[in-house]
Amino acid sequence: MLKPQRHHLILDLLDERRLITVQELTNELSASEATIRRDLVELAEEGKLKKVHGGAEWPDQHKKRRLQHLEGSAFLVDKERMTREKQLIARKAVELCEDGESIIINGGSSTYMMAEYLAKRELNILTNSFPLALELLETSDNRITLPGGELYRKQKLILSAFEHDTIKHYHGTKMFMGTPGIGDYGVMESDPLLISAEQKLMRQVDQLIVLADSSKLGKRSNFILCPLEEVDILITDSGVDEKYLRLFAEHGVQTIIVDADKT
Repeated sequence: MLKPQRHHLILDLLDERRLITVQELTNELSASEATIRRDLVELAEEGKLKKVHGGAEWPDQHKKRRLQHLEGSAFLVDKERMTREKQLIARKAVELCEDGESIIINGGSSTYMMAEYLAKRELNILTNSFPLALELLETSDNRITLPGGELYRKQKLILSAFEHDTIKHYHGTKMFMGTPGIGDYGVMESDPLLISAEQKLMRQVDQLIVLADSSKLGKRSNFILCPLEEVDILITDSGVDEKYLRLFAEHGVQTIIVDADKT
Protein backbone atom coordinates (compact mmCIF):
# COMPACT_ATOMS: atom_id res chain seq x y z
CA MET A 1 0.00 0.00 0.00
CA LEU A 2 1.37 3.41 -0.97
CA LYS A 3 1.98 6.06 1.68
CA PRO A 4 -0.74 8.49 0.50
CA GLN A 5 -3.29 5.68 0.67
CA ARG A 6 -2.11 4.68 4.16
CA HIS A 7 -2.41 8.28 5.34
CA HIS A 8 -5.92 8.52 3.92
CA LEU A 9 -6.96 5.31 5.67
CA ILE A 10 -5.36 6.30 8.97
CA LEU A 11 -7.37 9.53 8.99
CA ASP A 12 -10.51 7.66 7.93
CA LEU A 13 -10.17 5.17 10.78
CA LEU A 14 -9.26 7.89 13.24
CA ASP A 15 -12.25 9.95 12.17
CA GLU A 16 -14.45 6.98 13.05
CA ARG A 17 -12.85 6.04 16.37
CA ARG A 18 -11.41 9.38 17.54
CA LEU A 19 -8.55 7.50 19.24
CA ILE A 20 -6.56 4.66 17.72
CA THR A 21 -3.47 2.70 18.74
CA VAL A 22 -0.39 1.83 16.70
CA GLN A 23 -1.22 -1.86 17.12
CA GLU A 24 -4.73 -1.38 15.75
CA LEU A 25 -3.34 0.44 12.72
CA THR A 26 -0.72 -2.23 12.01
CA ASN A 27 -3.46 -4.86 12.07
CA GLU A 28 -5.92 -2.87 9.96
CA LEU A 29 -3.41 -1.76 7.32
CA SER A 30 -1.10 -4.80 7.31
CA ALA A 31 1.90 -2.51 7.80
CA SER A 32 4.88 -2.67 10.16
CA GLU A 33 4.86 -0.82 13.46
CA ALA A 34 7.82 1.29 12.31
CA THR A 35 5.94 2.34 9.17
CA ILE A 36 2.83 3.31 11.12
CA ARG A 37 4.87 5.33 13.63
CA ARG A 38 6.53 7.26 10.79
CA ASP A 39 3.11 7.91 9.26
CA LEU A 40 1.78 9.25 12.55
CA VAL A 41 4.77 11.57 12.94
CA GLU A 42 4.24 12.98 9.44
CA LEU A 43 0.50 13.44 9.91
CA ALA A 44 1.09 15.09 13.30
CA GLU A 45 3.60 17.50 11.76
CA GLU A 46 0.95 18.41 9.18
CA GLY A 47 -1.53 19.10 11.99
CA LYS A 48 -3.92 16.37 10.86
CA LEU A 49 -3.78 14.39 14.10
CA LYS A 50 -2.34 14.51 17.60
CA LYS A 51 0.20 11.89 18.63
CA VAL A 52 -0.38 10.28 22.03
CA HIS A 53 1.42 7.48 23.81
CA GLY A 54 0.96 4.33 21.74
CA GLY A 55 -1.26 5.89 19.11
CA ALA A 56 -3.06 9.02 17.92
CA GLU A 57 -6.20 11.10 18.40
CA TRP A 58 -7.88 13.99 16.62
CA PRO A 59 -6.52 17.46 17.46
CA ASP A 60 -9.06 19.68 19.20
CA GLN A 61 -9.82 21.77 16.13
CA HIS A 62 -11.13 18.72 14.29
CA LYS A 63 -13.54 17.48 16.93
CA LYS A 64 -16.57 19.14 15.31
CA ARG A 65 -15.74 17.79 11.87
CA ARG A 66 -16.57 14.15 12.46
CA LEU A 67 -18.20 12.56 9.41
CA GLN A 68 -21.22 10.32 9.61
CA HIS A 69 -20.13 6.69 9.65
CA LEU A 70 -21.50 3.23 9.81
CA GLU A 71 -19.83 0.65 12.01
CA GLY A 72 -17.36 -1.72 10.33
CA SER A 73 -14.12 -1.60 8.40
CA ALA A 74 -13.45 1.23 5.99
CA PHE A 75 -14.07 0.13 2.41
CA LEU A 76 -10.47 0.72 1.27
CA VAL A 77 -9.05 -1.12 4.29
CA ASP A 78 -11.18 -4.20 3.78
CA LYS A 79 -10.47 -4.16 0.04
CA GLU A 80 -6.79 -4.92 0.75
CA ARG A 81 -7.50 -8.18 2.62
CA MET A 82 -7.58 -11.63 0.95
CA THR A 83 -7.44 -9.90 -2.43
CA ARG A 84 -6.70 -12.95 -4.60
CA GLU A 85 -9.43 -15.01 -2.95
CA LYS A 86 -11.94 -12.19 -3.34
CA GLN A 87 -11.11 -11.86 -7.03
CA LEU A 88 -11.76 -15.56 -7.64
CA ILE A 89 -14.96 -15.48 -5.60
CA ALA A 90 -16.14 -12.44 -7.57
CA ARG A 91 -15.37 -14.13 -10.89
CA LYS A 92 -17.38 -17.20 -9.88
CA ALA A 93 -20.26 -14.96 -8.80
CA VAL A 94 -20.41 -13.30 -12.23
CA GLU A 95 -20.31 -16.73 -13.91
CA LEU A 96 -23.65 -17.46 -12.22
CA CYS A 97 -25.28 -14.59 -14.13
CA GLU A 98 -26.82 -14.70 -17.60
CA ASP A 99 -26.87 -11.70 -19.92
CA GLY A 100 -30.16 -9.87 -19.72
CA GLU A 101 -30.74 -10.81 -16.06
CA SER A 102 -31.70 -8.25 -13.45
CA ILE A 103 -29.56 -8.56 -10.34
CA ILE A 104 -28.82 -6.66 -7.13
CA ILE A 105 -25.28 -6.16 -5.85
CA ASN A 106 -24.86 -4.93 -2.29
CA GLY A 107 -21.92 -2.69 -1.44
CA GLY A 108 -18.69 -4.10 -0.03
CA SER A 109 -15.12 -5.01 -0.92
CA SER A 110 -15.92 -8.55 -2.11
CA THR A 111 -18.80 -7.49 -4.33
CA TYR A 112 -16.78 -4.56 -5.69
CA MET A 113 -14.38 -7.11 -7.19
CA MET A 114 -17.22 -8.25 -9.47
CA ALA A 115 -16.74 -5.09 -11.56
CA GLU A 116 -13.76 -6.52 -13.46
CA TYR A 117 -15.75 -9.55 -14.59
CA LEU A 118 -18.97 -7.65 -15.30
CA ALA A 119 -17.16 -5.40 -17.80
CA LYS A 120 -18.07 -7.57 -20.81
CA ARG A 121 -21.54 -8.53 -19.65
CA GLU A 122 -24.94 -6.98 -20.32
CA LEU A 123 -27.11 -7.09 -17.21
CA ASN A 124 -29.53 -4.86 -15.36
CA ILE A 125 -27.83 -4.05 -12.05
CA LEU A 126 -29.20 -2.29 -9.01
CA THR A 127 -26.42 -1.47 -6.57
CA ASN A 128 -26.02 0.73 -3.52
CA SER A 129 -22.23 0.69 -4.00
CA PHE A 130 -21.10 4.08 -5.27
CA PRO A 131 -17.61 2.92 -6.44
CA LEU A 132 -19.03 -0.17 -8.16
CA ALA A 133 -21.58 1.94 -10.04
CA LEU A 134 -18.88 4.38 -11.19
CA GLU A 135 -16.61 1.54 -12.32
CA LEU A 136 -19.36 -0.17 -14.30
CA LEU A 137 -20.51 3.07 -15.92
CA GLU A 138 -16.98 3.62 -17.24
CA THR A 139 -16.09 0.06 -18.25
CA SER A 140 -19.27 -1.76 -19.24
CA ASP A 141 -22.58 -1.66 -21.11
CA ASN A 142 -24.56 -2.90 -18.12
CA ARG A 143 -27.66 -0.92 -17.21
CA ILE A 144 -27.00 0.57 -13.76
CA THR A 145 -29.64 1.67 -11.25
CA LEU A 146 -28.85 3.46 -7.99
CA PRO A 147 -31.25 3.76 -5.06
CA GLY A 148 -31.95 7.21 -3.70
CA GLY A 149 -30.47 8.08 -0.33
CA GLU A 150 -27.50 9.40 1.58
CA LEU A 151 -23.89 8.58 0.68
CA TYR A 152 -21.94 7.13 3.60
CA ARG A 153 -18.33 8.04 2.91
CA LYS A 154 -16.45 5.38 4.86
CA GLN A 155 -18.18 2.37 3.32
CA LYS A 156 -19.08 4.24 0.13
CA LEU A 157 -22.71 3.11 0.29
CA ILE A 158 -25.90 4.86 -0.73
CA LEU A 159 -28.55 4.16 1.90
CA SER A 160 -32.11 5.42 2.11
CA ALA A 161 -33.88 6.07 5.39
CA PHE A 162 -37.25 5.81 3.67
CA GLU A 163 -39.24 2.59 3.33
CA HIS A 164 -40.91 3.65 0.08
CA ASP A 165 -38.15 4.41 -2.42
CA THR A 166 -37.06 3.19 -5.86
CA ILE A 167 -35.95 -0.21 -4.51
CA LYS A 168 -39.54 -1.45 -4.11
CA HIS A 169 -40.06 -1.08 -7.89
CA TYR A 170 -37.06 -3.26 -8.78
CA HIS A 171 -37.08 -7.06 -8.99
CA GLY A 172 -33.96 -9.15 -9.41
CA THR A 173 -33.35 -12.85 -9.86
CA LYS A 174 -30.23 -12.78 -7.69
CA MET A 175 -28.72 -10.64 -4.95
CA PHE A 176 -24.98 -10.75 -4.30
CA MET A 177 -23.71 -9.56 -0.94
CA GLY A 178 -20.66 -9.74 1.30
CA THR A 179 -20.64 -10.10 5.08
CA PRO A 180 -18.27 -9.53 8.02
CA GLY A 181 -19.06 -13.08 9.17
CA ILE A 182 -21.19 -16.16 8.51
CA GLY A 183 -21.60 -19.24 10.70
CA ASP A 184 -23.79 -20.85 13.34
CA TYR A 185 -25.79 -17.68 14.00
CA GLY A 186 -26.36 -16.94 10.32
CA VAL A 187 -25.19 -14.01 8.22
CA MET A 188 -23.71 -11.27 10.37
CA GLU A 189 -23.68 -7.50 9.95
CA SER A 190 -21.98 -4.65 11.79
CA ASP A 191 -24.61 -1.92 11.88
CA PRO A 192 -28.42 -1.88 12.28
CA LEU A 193 -28.79 0.66 9.47
CA LEU A 194 -27.03 -1.76 7.12
CA ILE A 195 -29.38 -4.53 8.19
CA SER A 196 -32.43 -2.43 7.39
CA ALA A 197 -31.07 -1.54 3.93
CA GLU A 198 -29.97 -5.08 3.11
CA GLN A 199 -33.22 -6.71 4.20
CA LYS A 200 -35.08 -4.26 1.97
CA LEU A 201 -32.92 -5.39 -0.97
CA MET A 202 -33.33 -9.07 -0.08
CA ARG A 203 -37.12 -8.78 -0.38
CA GLN A 204 -36.75 -7.89 -4.06
CA VAL A 205 -34.91 -11.03 -5.27
CA ASP A 206 -35.49 -14.74 -5.78
CA GLN A 207 -32.05 -15.93 -4.71
CA LEU A 208 -29.52 -14.72 -2.11
CA ILE A 209 -25.84 -15.36 -2.87
CA VAL A 210 -23.24 -14.55 -0.20
CA LEU A 211 -19.61 -13.86 -1.10
CA ALA A 212 -17.34 -14.61 1.86
CA ASP A 213 -13.67 -15.57 1.87
CA SER A 214 -12.67 -18.27 4.36
CA SER A 215 -11.52 -15.73 6.97
CA LYS A 216 -15.17 -14.68 7.39
CA LEU A 217 -16.47 -18.19 8.15
CA GLY A 218 -17.38 -18.59 11.80
CA LYS A 219 -16.61 -14.94 12.47
CA ARG A 220 -19.16 -13.03 14.53
CA SER A 221 -20.19 -9.40 14.38
CA ASN A 222 -22.57 -7.17 16.31
CA PHE A 223 -25.83 -8.12 14.63
CA ILE A 224 -27.52 -10.98 12.77
CA LEU A 225 -28.80 -10.09 9.32
CA CYS A 226 -30.57 -13.36 8.55
CA PRO A 227 -30.44 -17.09 9.41
CA LEU A 228 -28.55 -19.51 7.18
CA GLU A 229 -31.83 -20.87 5.83
CA GLU A 230 -32.31 -17.64 3.87
CA VAL A 231 -29.00 -18.09 2.01
CA ASP A 232 -29.21 -20.01 -1.26
CA ILE A 233 -25.55 -20.04 -2.29
CA LEU A 234 -22.27 -19.26 -0.50
CA ILE A 235 -19.13 -18.69 -2.55
CA THR A 236 -15.89 -19.06 -0.60
CA ASP A 237 -12.28 -20.19 -1.07
CA SER A 238 -10.44 -23.43 -0.41
CA GLY A 239 -9.35 -22.32 3.07
CA VAL A 240 -12.81 -23.27 4.33
CA ASP A 241 -12.94 -25.63 7.32
CA GLU A 242 -14.85 -28.88 6.76
CA LYS A 243 -17.04 -28.22 9.80
CA TYR A 244 -18.50 -25.16 8.09
CA LEU A 245 -19.18 -27.12 4.92
CA ARG A 246 -21.23 -29.55 7.02
CA LEU A 247 -22.98 -26.68 8.81
CA PHE A 248 -23.98 -24.97 5.59
CA ALA A 249 -25.17 -28.22 4.01
CA GLU A 250 -27.34 -28.94 7.06
CA HIS A 251 -29.08 -25.60 6.54
CA GLY A 252 -29.62 -26.06 2.81
CA VAL A 253 -26.88 -23.70 1.66
CA GLN A 254 -25.11 -24.67 -1.55
CA THR A 255 -21.39 -23.96 -1.11
CA ILE A 256 -19.21 -23.16 -4.12
CA ILE A 257 -15.46 -23.29 -3.46
CA VAL A 258 -12.80 -21.53 -5.55
CA ASP A 259 -9.17 -22.62 -5.27
CA ALA A 260 -6.50 -19.89 -5.50
CA ASP A 261 -3.74 -22.51 -5.69
CA LYS A 262 -5.03 -23.89 -8.99
CA THR A 263 -5.31 -20.64 -10.89
